[in-house]
Amino acid sequence: MWMRVGRWLPAAGALASVLALAAVSVPGQARAEAGRCGDPAERPWCDPSLTPDRRTDLLLPRMTADEKIAMLAADDPFGGPLGGYFETAHADTNDGIERLGIPPVYMADGPAGVRQGKATALPAPIALAAGFDRDTAALYGRTVAWEARHRGNDVVFGPTVDVLRTPRNGRTFEGFGEDPHLSATLGVPWIEAAQSQGVMTAVKHMAVYTQETDRLTLGMTVDPRTLREIYLPPFEAAVKQGGAATVMCGFGRLNGRWACEDGAVLNDVLRSEWGFQGYVASDHFAPKDAGDAANGGLDMELPVGLRYNAFMLKMAVSQGKVTQATVDGHVRNILRTMFRFGLFDRQAYPNDLTGIDRTASETAARKIEESGITLLKNDGVLPLEAPGSIALIGRAAQESPSGHGSAQVVPFTTVSAQQGIARRAGAGTRLSHTNGDDHAEAATLARQADVAIVFATDSQGEFFDKSCLTLQCGEPLRGDQDALITEVAKANPNTIVVLNTGGPVLTPWAGQVKGIVEAWYPGQEAGNALARVLYGDVDPGGRLPVTFPVNENDAPTSGNPAQYPGTNQNVMFSEGVMVGYRHYDSNGITPRFPFGHGLSYTTFRYSNLVADTDSARVTVTNTGSRKGIAVPQLYIGMPSPGVDVPQPPKQLKGFMKVTLAPGESAQVAFPLSSRSFAYWNEGAKAWKVADGCYRVMVGSSSREITETATLGTCR
Repeated sequence: MWMRVGRWLPAAGALASVLALAAVSVPGQARAEAGRCGDPAERPWCDPSLTPDRRTDLLLPRMTADEKIAMLAADDPFGGPLGGYFETAHADTNDGIERLGIPPVYMADGPAGVRQGKATALPAPIALAAGFDRDTAALYGRTVAWEARHRGNDVVFGPTVDVLRTPRNGRTFEGFGEDPHLSATLGVPWIEAAQSQGVMTAVKHMAVYTQETDRLTLGMTVDPRTLREIYLPPFEAAVKQGGAATVMCGFGRLNGRWACEDGAVLNDVLRSEWGFQGYVASDHFAPKDAGDAANGGLDMELPVGLRYNAFMLKMAVSQGKVTQATVDGHVRNILRTMFRFGLFDRQAYPNDLTGIDRTASETAARKIEESGITLLKNDGVLPLEAPGSIALIGRAAQESPSGHGSAQVVPFTTVSAQQGIARRAGAGTRLSHTNGDDHAEAATLARQADVAIVFATDSQGEFFDKSCLTLQCGEPLRGDQDALITEVAKANPNTIVVLNTGGPVLTPWAGQVKGIVEAWYPGQEAGNALARVLYGDVDPGGRLPVTFPVNENDAPTSGNPAQYPGTNQNVMFSEGVMVGYRHYDSNGITPRFPFGHGLSYTTFRYSNLVADTDSARVTVTNTGSRKGIAVPQLYIGMPSPGVDVPQPPKQLKGFMKVTLAPGESAQVAFPLSSRSFAYWNEGAKAWKVADGCYRVMVGSSSREITETATLGTCR
């Protein structure tokens, strides 16, 4: 079926057969290690005292043409959507070249935890984003990489830093929300901490990936300013600040060029402008043409060499479509990265679960979830004060909902909300539960309890976008969850709703309940984290990284098919930079819950804002009676340099997370730079700072601004 000619090459019709076989075949043990580098006396590139560039210079001329091509694609036809669920299978594998001591490279999916057999199921990345905390992002990346390493992997596919454009996106849960500054700021410590564990990260999906509908064929028209200000900043930070080892290019066509063949992005911006020294890997089956991919900047094709093989790539070279120097350059990028991260100089990481500190990983999962749980509404019902009886309603009370697709993780263990609350409540509290299918039964149970907690969830995942933003739209098998909440609220005035969603949903019942808690897809420590927040053992640490609309048509890209889902598989990004909360602000739309919103069990005051071009400083004071978490956010309103460069009313430029005791104050400083005040000037093809008045704003959300100052020329 397959013939090896320097790289896996499919015979005619083989791909469909392989995919069919993969559905029923369980891969065996991972390929035997091909030996590490060897004796520097015989192989001078094995000398670890030399620089990665020098070692690559010594190795590259010793490779044959077929061996070079063999480095440019993975070898495992069983990786990808199925492989990661098996204990020993990696998402992808490049076998290396044993003759030259080039070791194999093993890769794993990992934006939400390692997808390889069982692993610690961390909260969804959207929950990490809700934490608004760099230290928690580092904990997340470190935990993922440590487990990936102990499953024998050299590369982990993560983090996902795609900026959210439409809340219907099926992969909303995998990213860090709707703001490029938030996504960039969290991606950097994730990457740095992960790579400190000796595992390379693959930040994804460059450059624009915003929907699952038609994702493989979608044409996206995005103007240069929008590309630079919204979609590229997280990747720029990942490369220039985080030092990401690899970048994964995605699907679709950006301004007419396939993402993995887009030299304007991969060659001109990523390498020439940003100075990227790692390698670019493709999302699975993304490349369309061997020559265009080679010239466009793709270094490694995943999961197998359908384009990068010894037939197609050699033909492209022989026909003059691709130079040998271009092929050598891609091999150089891969080898240099492998040398940089020490793959030649160490033994292969063992695929050994016993090396994973399960206790530490579980603690990380709980802390990340506590940091991201977001209290949206509280009319005095929380924290719980030892109620005598609690009615738990909804199937999610006994589950740990998660997104599906390549970011889905099979957990080692799971603590459900019911288990966590029962453990925390103790024997003195009577707990009852119903799945909520029978609304009358649920109302009766709620009526008999001191407090009723309704658990509602949506369904998200790779391959499909949500068709709407209502709860039942995303989870039709769970019935009308909105109606369930309404019936329970009528029966019990102390009704709390716990949302387990991957992103924004409509909450038409918000005025009928006393408490709303967004717990996201919570990971395997769901119940323990939720119970600690509900009972006030920890303050709810989350703030919304996405805006919750009042109505379906209020959301970005709603009501305009040309913007989403597209017409004839083409999407126009005509909203420009008005993405997320910028859309609501610029159009005067009041959201249900704004970006950055989240309540504490105490209260805070912001005062004494002072700003200059280097920093902004504000004093935060806990004015309540409990220890609590504040997340002051810095926004800047920028002047427009012309009618053709509209500016949103405000843009997030800084945030900080601080814990304060009652009465305690702290001065919070937000560092600023010229980029904080800059816009992308399309004519100059450069970042420029416009003349005019800049409004510096600090508050607890994008709509709750309490301190303002001005910079520049203001009248």
